[in-house]
Amino acid sequence: MSKAASTRSSPRPGAALSPAGAGRLVESLAPLLHEWLPRQRWFAGKGRPITGFSAVAATELMPPAASGPAPGLLHLLVRVEQRSTPDRDAPPVPVAPTDDCYQLLLGVRSALPPRLAAARIGVAGTGPLAGRVVYEALHDPRLADLLLERLRSPGALGPLRFDRAVEIPAGLVPRLLGAEQSNSSLVYGDEYILKILRRVFPGANPDLELPLALAGQGCRRVPSPVAWFEAVGADMGADMGGGAGTEPLTLGVLQPFLQDSEDGWRLALRALAGGAAFTDESRALGRATAEVHLALAAALPTVSLGPRQTAHQAEAMSRRLDATAQAVPALLPYVAGLRTAFDALARSGDGAGAGGGAAGAGGGLVTRAQRVHGDLHLGQTLRTPDGEWSLIDFEGEPARPLTERRRPQPAVRDVAGMLRSFDYAARSHLPWNPDWAERCRSAYCDGYAEATGTDPREHSELLRAYETDKAVYEVLYEARNRPDWLPVPMAAIHRLAGHRP
Repeated sequence: MSKAASTRSSPRPGAALSPAGAGRLVESLAPLLHEWLPRQRWFAGKGRPITGFSAVAATELMPPAASGPAPGLLHLLVRVEQRSTPDRDAPPVPVAPTDDCYQLLLGVRSALPPRLAAARIGVAGTGPLAGRVVYEALHDPRLADLLLERLRSPGALGPLRFDRAVEIPAGLVPRLLGAEQSNSSLVYGDEYILKILRRVFPGANPDLELPLALAGQGCRRVPSPVAWFEAVGADMGADMGGGAGTEPLTLGVLQPFLQDSEDGWRLALRALAGGAAFTDESRALGRATAEVHLALAAALPTVSLGPRQTAHQAEAMSRRLDATAQAVPALLPYVAGLRTAFDALARSGDGAGAGGGAAGAGGGLVTRAQRVHGDLHLGQTLRTPDGEWSLIDFEGEPARPLTERRRPQPAVRDVAGMLRSFDYAARSHLPWNPDWAERCRSAYCDGYAEATGTDPREHSELLRAYETDKAVYEVLYEARNRPDWLPVPMAAIHRLAGHRP
């Protein structure tokens, strides 16, 4: 992907396993993975029983030693097969009809040192690793360092392709970040951060694609990719949206680590705890968001959404509402009120609503759509000590298909996500301070309007619909992952449905 990465490294130990060898390896590890995978924070298939595993690809980044304490490093792309309906006692959540592919980095040792005890997955009972201890490799500094060395010396190893845009220094000490979400991250020497994508899909991941595009525009609001690695030629299977050698899978992205920066979520909670305003920070964050949107619109194609596309958007939002209400019964009493937001958006596409875009030839709403962040909230922002804001993590909502995440969307979708985040912060701090949230929301829109010349609040139907859709998404997310947090989005549901406080 980069001309700067044309230099190839000299041969090093390691090799890709044959399809048959990869299949035998994954089959032998299946009992361990069956117990370990569902406990991982990034595993998306919670609530559905695992029915089988199959190998997409397996590569020995460092072959396990025949004897002695030296570790081995295995890179696996594993297809996880799950039932299409949950068990009776599983959480009531919508289920996907397809299987998922996960990226695993596994360490192998004859015996595990005490310092790596927390990373232990188990002892392989059969197969090529029989009697060896298998563990999460990212916890092992020696193996994490090997991964960086691969990125420092671009080249191919089996299906894996390593590329870089600039020179990377050697000797950077790795450490694994503890706050894992839908992926895993390693920090190297407080200079770089490597994001390991866990659930992978065919096609360019926005977390690499969009920062590269922004770097080309000279946008300094997003850290520019330094290096990355992908899988090419992996047979994903037609029902997973892939095929043999069709599209690469983005596996990891290395970017500058903004040392001493703090994320917006922590800053907001600190302001709430101290009874301080957050309006200046919110206004500056609105300007930063707008600058990123302007750069993305300049770098990548934009499209116009006419009345028919707007109606399809509203219909999709309404379907997600119905599915979530079936999954989370607490939402059922609010469905009728929430649906009015989507109905208003659909009517605006027919010219019956006010605001939200320019009038089309037929009198309906015409909205410009472009590439956006897709999952913007306070936790996806960083502020440096000198007060500059950056946006990070452009992967989008992990639960949505990659094709949907790469689709042009109205920029107001990101705005709605940030408005919800201010409300989240206020609700998660006691006592609840709704006025604080409203002031932040207003200041954020003010800052956005200063940079673009367009106030998001003028697009009333569009903004309300996307904020409602986001709140519905939050209800499902919390029900699946953090049930104790469910009252936070439910409070917004109460408001957005038109109920009095």
